[in-house]
Amino acid sequence: MLTDPTTTGPLRRHVRTARRLPGAALAAGLTRRWLTAAASGRDRGDVPGWVLVTLMTAGLVTALWLVAEPALSQVFDDAITSVTGD
Repeated sequence: MLTDPTTTGPLRRHVRTARRLPGAALAAGLTRRWLTAAASGRDRGDVPGWVLVTLMTAGLVTALWLVAEPALSQVFDDAITSVTGD
């Protein structure tokens, strides 16, 4: 049974523990929001946000690969040459 952790109920001790941590207000607020979301049973994922993060990550990896590819190829070739002895 989930209840509001700021009043009474089985989860009150978690909020008390969070209040002892640095940033107690932030921790208590996050705990309250998490418990409210868990109690509602709804998944409120941010799909457009995750798509944007994924595309930006792919773009950064591609840009870095284009810049670093010659150096990475040389490092790989040197490593293979040192192992095979050619």
